[in-house]
Amino acid sequence: MTIILSTLNARYTHASLGLRYLQANMGDLQSQTEIMEFVIGGKTTEFAERLLAKNPQIIGFGVYIWNVEETARLVALIKRVAPQVKIILGGPEVSYETTEQAIVKDADFVVTGWGEVTLPDLCRQILHGPQPLMKIHVGVQAKLDDLQLPYSLYTDDDIKNRTLYVEASRGCPFKCEFCLSALDKTAWPFELERFLAEMETLYQRGARLFKFVDRTFNLNIKTSLRIMQFFLDKIAAHPNDPVFAHFEVVPDHLPEALKAGIMQFPAGSLQFEIGIQSFNPAVQTLVSRKQNNEKAAENIRWLVENSHAHMHVDLIAGLPGETVESFGVGFDQLYALKPHEIQFGILKRLRGTPIIRHTAEFAMVYDPFPPYTILANRDIDFTTMQRLVRFARYWDLVANSGRFANTLPALLGDAPFANFMAFADWLYASTDATHRIALDRLAKMVALWLQTQGMSAVAASALLESDYAGKQHKPKAATETVAPSRQAQHLHA
Repeated sequence: MTIILSTLNARYTHASLGLRYLQANMGDLQSQTEIMEFVIGGKTTEFAERLLAKNPQIIGFGVYIWNVEETARLVALIKRVAPQVKIILGGPEVSYETTEQAIVKDADFVVTGWGEVTLPDLCRQILHGPQPLMKIHVGVQAKLDDLQLPYSLYTDDDIKNRTLYVEASRGCPFKCEFCLSALDKTAWPFELERFLAEMETLYQRGARLFKFVDRTFNLNIKTSLRIMQFFLDKIAAHPNDPVFAHFEVVPDHLPEALKAGIMQFPAGSLQFEIGIQSFNPAVQTLVSRKQNNEKAAENIRWLVENSHAHMHVDLIAGLPGETVESFGVGFDQLYALKPHEIQFGILKRLRGTPIIRHTAEFAMVYDPFPPYTILANRDIDFTTMQRLVRFARYWDLVANSGRFANTLPALLGDAPFANFMAFADWLYASTDATHRIALDRLAKMVALWLQTQGMSAVAASALLESDYAGKQHKPKAATETVAPSRQAQHLHA
């Protein structure tokens, strides 16, 4: 192949929508273009060997926050062993603060922003002349109706084994300063009938899991209802052939027509990702986030009580002006609404985002290496921020995993944030671990913590047993009592 389009995905199950858009719009170069995807964590030399085995003249890499360090090593290696191969970079990580990055210095060219028009033109210049004079090329934003849609480039293997990412619109009208979408002027919809025809083709090919990457799925209710009806029709026609759709929705915009449609989805067919981020009005104002908190809470409560949708709701710790105490108040408020998952995120300074304007006033200190996580700010020191990081990790293991559904309320009591923070501090002091905690060990530690809080060993064991009733694998802590260790007694005291 003359041209290879490549990226390093976070997981094998993530199929790159961006690469497929680029290949679909390569025009006369499409027959000479191939996609090669890898997964982070592999050997750089093996990636390079497989790429160069195709004897390409051009390799284009999609660069993201999760793969920039590994991609930088891969680019550097390729330029040493095959300097004749032209390397083109694209993607959000190299679209801003571009010239200061080491990976850019090693590459031959960079396309910032949209790539569907600019990348093919750049490749034609490289292959046929005249040779491009500039290293950095600002991507031309095409009209969506002029773009070739990429969905036919999902292979049968993709459809069978991977998440299919789709988009009915691009962009976002909101200006939340921690998000790259703050740089968009608005949201642009794809022509709906054309989009739904592509979804129909995917469905007929066997696709059953659709993850929409639209930032604001419920912005245009008429469009939202049409798309939802597409899936409802499939469910009605084939009730024993389940379909699953994931949407990101605006929390304070849920009119009655949309509620009526949502109520028709059976369990296991619909998931909503809802970005609350903060319930603190002062913080929301600082980061230019417009949100009716009362309406958002009302809508989440309604969804939990009246629909079968799985609710995944996001909060961000470390925003300017947010103290641990105010974050805890927001966390407790969200927990009381009973979403299925609370995604506890730590603020990251994505390249190009306006959040940087608060750096001096709020003493925002970020990790200089990806994913650029905040380390400290004016209101939260480094040590406390690390406690929050551990809270987030343990929350995933205990709460979001769904393995401790009956035990979790006893663990959290009437002060969820404070009580889980105390548990997280104790668990870290007791294990010195945040990753690779085996389920048996985690269950035993949960039982032990409950005992340090006054619950009997028998009651703690029975509670954990109830979480695993009827399941094949039961953690040992669910079938035996646990005596408090000397260290645990000392910590509790």
